[in-house]
Amino acid sequence: MLSAEQNFSTVIRERHSVRKYDPTVKISQDEILDILNEATLAPSSSNLQPWKFLVIQDEETKKELREIANNQEQVETSSAVIAVLGDKEMYKNVENVYRPALEAGLMDEERFNLIVQNTTKLYSSASVEGRINIANFDTGLISMQLMLIAKARGYDTVPMGGFNKQKFIERFDISDRYFPAVLIALGKAAAPGRETTRLPIEEIVSFI
Repeated sequence: MLSAEQNFSTVIRERHSVRKYDPTVKISQDEILDILNEATLAPSSSNLQPWKFLVIQDEETKKELREIANNQEQVETSSAVIAVLGDKEMYKNVENVYRPALEAGLMDEERFNLIVQNTTKLYSSASVEGRINIANFDTGLISMQLMLIAKARGYDTVPMGGFNKQKFIERFDISDRYFPAVLIALGKAAAPGRETTRLPIEEIVSFI
């Protein structure tokens, strides 16, 4: 959790992509669940939360995943690899997403039914490619939130898009509804992440 000394700006500035991990550091499933639970407070399109997570901790399985992920060392030495999956059929979540708000009195039944009807109609009529684009955007939001939460708790991460997604789907028996968006290694750094530079803000911002 954030301390007085480690405010949000510090977390942002000190988060770097780490590729060297201490393999002796093991993060408990309970703490990983807690990190993910906080991460799910990230925004998403129509609040449909088009994501699922596959947390890979088994050492032999991580060795297999390392081959799928272009032999990236951090896959095997990190405490866990979190695969963030995008949901192509996120509109099927709509009732489960909004019913708790109905039951809590945050909306009436008429509003609930209207949201379910309009959301289902809108997203079901969209192309699969369009829904994948939406899910990719939203999984990016939750992935960044996850990495910042991990850093605030004293852990390190690195997102990985460089892996064989088809082999991942086959190895982990991912259903057609979902697609692997990104892998995130989570653990404790054995060496500092490489610091990088950014383009000058004046070159990338315009006010009109």
